[in-house]
Amino acid sequence: MALYSERIPALDIIQSKIYTRETLTRCLSAWKFQEKKIVFTNGCFDIIHRGHIDYLAKASDLGKKLIIGVNSDASVKRLGKSISRPLQDEQTRAMILASLHFVNAVIIFDEDTPLEIITLIKPDVLAKGADYDASETNKQSKKYIVGSDIVTANNGVVRTIAFLEGFSTTKIEKKIKGNQQ
Repeated sequence: MALYSERIPALDIIQSKIYTRETLTRCLSAWKFQEKKIVFTNGCFDIIHRGHIDYLAKASDLGKKLIIGVNSDASVKRLGKSISRPLQDEQTRAMILASLHFVNAVIIFDEDTPLEIITLIKPDVLAKGADYDASETNKQSKKYIVGSDIVTANNGVVRTIAFLEGFSTTKIEKKIKGNQQ
């Protein structure tokens, strides 16, 4: 039995799951050598709620390693979700996601889309919410899944996951502001 002093501090474990592109590249090499099925998804994940947990757990079940791309603060602002968004800074959002036991890696990206990260990772599975369409090929369509062409060209698959009804960050934000009961 390990002594308490030999235990790795929980915060160190969480922080070790937040990667830069360089550190993720090294980790990916090991995972791919071990033939681990890699799943990628992305989003803002501003206030983690039950809908996020449901979605991410189901995404995790699609493979062995779940990597989450998190929009940077600047990227969230450019998405135009709300003037007050993001409500939490990118490091906080990344840390909360990294604390989930079924999440293996979190990477923050500053681009408008996760295309560069998807190109770097070349996941076996690209997962998005069911508000997207895995068969959509028109890159101008709001239902198009960015990077789906990269994933399928590398023999990967694109999957959509149904949302848990009634849960959204926007809905929570409105409730906090007193706009909805």
